[in-house]
Amino acid sequence: MAEKVKLSDDGSSIDFVQSDSLPSSIKKFRQSPEIEGFYRFIFENDLQREAHEILEKIIHRRKVERNKLKVKKGITKE
Repeated sequence: MAEKVKLSDDGSSIDFVQSDSLPSSIKKFRQSPEIEGFYRFIFENDLQREAHEILEKIIHRRKVERNKLKVKKGITKE
């Protein structure tokens, strides 16, 4: 069975195993110890709905910022 996620001594943060190298692909990124620990933390603490809501907010904010940038570039090109 997979090892549980370790919390810091005061319980305010998650202790992850850190790898020395950066992953070279998306698949390797998802399999990195840091990301696996993060996924495990979300699953073990039943935070899937909250994590989904947070990611949806981040995606929405990025889309709005990207659209603003496109509009700004469109105005300056004319």
